[in-house]
Amino acid sequence: MKKILFILIIVVSIAKSKAQEKVNWLTFEEAIALNKNTPKPILIDVYTDWCGWCKKMDSDTYSNQIIAKIINDNFYAVKLDGEGKKDIIYKKQTFTFQENGKKGYHELAGALLNGNLSYPATVFMNKEEELIQNVPGYHQKEEFEVLLTFFTNENYKNYKWKDFENNFKSNF
Repeated sequence: MKKILFILIIVVSIAKSKAQEKVNWLTFEEAIALNKNTPKPILIDVYTDWCGWCKKMDSDTYSNQIIAKIINDNFYAVKLDGEGKKDIIYKKQTFTFQENGKKGYHELAGALLNGNLSYPATVFMNKEEELIQNVPGYHQKEEFEVLLTFFTNENYKNYKWKDFENNFKSNF
């Protein structure tokens, strides 16, 4: 009887840990390094510490198991503070924090967002580390699932957004 109870506890623990999948967030440098050996598209969540919508996206969207699984299976996921102070060297260029009024911005965030510093923003890069698209704003899990899937398996190359969105079958 004790063995059965022990096995049951282990099975429930494993199932519970798998059910609570979380996004495997990386730094920008970690994602680029991993991409060198195993190429994979890169998703970048550009946020700031003061941004309420960024926090809501973390708690409501990125914390969802379905969203986390899609991201972990298909992308290197990066958290990039749009006002981060740490220098980032990428493609032989050093991106730094630029003071701008009371706050300022990180040059890499500015480059990825084409100067439109709106938070949160999601940036999609292909395996070759080329910018595909940046998408500003908060997204609920249902709409974010469509967006993620559009940039998965290079669907964006084969479909127009409206056609893809209209034919999408959700997991929610």
